[in-house]
This record gives sequence, C-alpha cells and structure tokens, in this order.
Amino acid sequence: MKFAAIDIGSNAIRLLIEEVHIDNGIYHIEKVSLTRVPVRLGEDVFTKGKISKEKTRQLIKTMKAFWYLMEVHQIKYYRACATSAMREAKNREEIMAKVRKESHVDLELLSGDDEAEMIFQNFRIQNIDHSANYLYIDVGGGSTELTIIRDGQRIRSHSFELGTVRMLAGVFVPELWKEARKWIQEIIKDGQTYTAIGTGGNINTLFKLLGKKPGQQITRSEIQTMHNQLHALSMDERIVRFGLKPDRADVIIPACEIYLRLMKDAGVERMMVPKIGLADGMILNMFEHWKTNRTLWEKSETVFIHE
Repeated sequence: MKFAAIDIGSNAIRLLIEEVHIDNGIYHIEKVSLTRVPVRLGEDVFTKGKISKEKTRQLIKTMKAFWYLMEVHQIKYYRACATSAMREAKNREEIMAKVRKESHVDLELLSGDDEAEMIFQNFRIQNIDHSANYLYIDVGGGSTELTIIRDGQRIRSHSFELGTVRMLAGVFVPELWKEARKWIQEIIKDGQTYTAIGTGGNINTLFKLLGKKPGQQITRSEIQTMHNQLHALSMDERIVRFGLKPDRADVIIPACEIYLRLMKDAGVERMMVPKIGLADGMILNMFEHWKTNRTLWEKSETVFIHE
C-alpha cells in the first residue's frame, strides 16, 4: 500500500511517496521517492500579498507533474497541503481552484497549529528516549513550528512567522523574537534539561555539511561555526564550495539564525536531526486513518484524503 504527500511550502514544493509493508502484523513504512521543485511562493506573497501569474503557472505545472508521478506509482491515497505562503495569499481561493481544475490535485490549507501537529506525528516513531524533554523546531520558508515535549507527551505547540523566505524578503517583524523567547521560557524552567529536535531542509543540509552520520547530534556551537563560514561567502561561493542548490544557498543563513536564537532562548546545547518533516507526518497521519477505516477506504474510488 502506497501513500503520497504533497507539501506546498513557501520555499519549495515536495512530493513524498512511501509504501507500507506488513510483516507478521508489524507495519513498516519505507520511502519510495522524494521529488522537490524550487517554486518559491513566499517570494510573491510576503512582499506583494498574493501569488503572481508566473508562480501560479509554475505551481500548476508542478502539480500536473506530481499527478502523473502518482499515477505511475499507482497511488490511491494522497494528501496535498499548503502552508504559510498559501495561507496568507489574498488570491488563494482562485489559485486553489485553478490547480484543482487544471491538474486534478485538490489542495487544502493547513493552519499553523495543524502544521505543528502533523510534524509532531513523526516524534512517536523515532528511536529515541521518549522519557526525556525535547524542543521540536521545524523551520520553513514562511513559519517556524515549535513543540515542547515531556515524557513523550506534547505539552504545547505554536507556530511563529519566523520564516527564512520571509526574512530574506525583508518583511520580518523583529518583535517576533521576543514573542518566541517569552513563549519558550514560560514553559521551559530553570534546571530542566532539553534536547532540540531539528527538522526542515536547512538543518538537514547543515547536518550533512558538518559531516555528521545518522544518529549523531549537532551542537549549537557547530551551527554557529557553520553559519559564520557560510555568511562570510557570497551566494556563488556557497554554491561552488559547499555544493548548495541556489534556493538553499540563500535561505540557509536565516535558518541558522532561527535555530541558534531559539536554542539559546531555551538553553539548549544539542540537537538531533532525524531528517523528517511535514510530508512524513502527513503520511503517518494518513496511515493511522487508513488502519482505522481500512474497509471503508478500500471501497472508495477517491484518492484525496482531507481532514
């Protein structure tokens, strides 16, 4: 059984396809493919308030390509979710209708809280100490989702408009740093030890640049060192020397700053990087619904899954 998740973010659009295998009653989820297209919707929305004709054209072509890929993979169950940029676009209803008409892909908007909840789905399947304390940080192009976890339970989540594309566009509100710090410090008290869990394309890239292996952690000082090295270089130099994609070479700088400030505010020194994100959480969510309503789903003709 295969599931697909389309994550329409502010910096890029991703199609994740995973397959579920059942062995002696135990479910195993394996990644089949991940396709990422650098359509930066936030570039329009955060400066002009709406998605331009050119970005709309790129979005529709991407959705058409994803639809055909899902057909090739014989996907029956999928979910397509848009986050910060689409949420804020004044012409979102018009864009979503065009996508539905021209590509057959039905989009849904995720609220910031929904996004945080979907990302938290990943925590439950991680091979970590679930009795410890964690600060879950997911940095995207338009927003950052924070979740406080104690004894395996989510204590509180919040979405802040701390996004890399938003910061590059120069429309970031500095007061948000104070709001995020206050939110964190109201929950994390002195004497409590927390480890960060970092998700998002930028932290995965930093993890790779630091030469880390799966299961290893990175420290705040290592992120600071890498930030300093990258910040000292031009955009072209980052691309050539570190092999970064153009749409990663610019956003990685504000991403470092977000991770560093939030870790400092929480008094966190170390971070785990499980290389998972919103799309993974979407598939886990679909899978849980499939297990509960398996008979009903298998009789259905529809492929779109909506909460």
